[in-house]
Amino acid sequence: MTRKPRIAVILGSTRDSRFGTKPADWILDKARARGDWEVELVDLKDYDLPLFNEMASNAWMPSADPRAVAWQEKIASFDGYIFVVAEYNRSITGALKNALDQAYVDWNRKAFGVVGYGALGASRAIEHLRSIGIELQMVSTRSGVHIAGADFFAVHPLGQQNKPLSTIEPTVGGSAKAMLDELDWWTRATMAARAA
Repeated sequence: MTRKPRIAVILGSTRDSRFGTKPADWILDKARARGDWEVELVDLKDYDLPLFNEMASNAWMPSADPRAVAWQEKIASFDGYIFVVAEYNRSITGALKNALDQAYVDWNRKAFGVVGYGALGASRAIEHLRSIGIELQMVSTRSGVHIAGADFFAVHPLGQQNKPLSTIEPTVGGSAKAMLDELDWWTRATMAARAA
């Protein structure tokens, strides 16, 4: 392979009071520290995506809205993804679901990993995201990072401790390394398969 894989860390919450920037910055630093990827933070808040309103998925016909097309072009420029996931009522955020729906072919045959946060580490939202990924013809890593329970409340501002994520490295660092290693393998495998 002649080029480094391009990985997007996708921040999946757009609320003004979101916590997601903290774990997104943390996993972004870990991904960049590998040195064998090009890594970019993609914040959904930076994209003026309308609610999905196309005639059909771009699997069936080109999208008409230039904002959707710009998003598709951005997503298509990456080889793999790390989704930073909040759990809203046992699922992913509406903003993330809409962003996934705005593209189809651009996600196909690419790999993704997850970092979830919340009382249960966004475990139910992540399982829903993995199901969506199957429909989008994506490959999910087995390992994911779940910032949950006491760890979540230790690093969240509402937990009144607001510690840096480095303080919970003993409990989440191993899963982060496993997820990143698996993402590397699957990303390189899908890149090679797409090139063939």
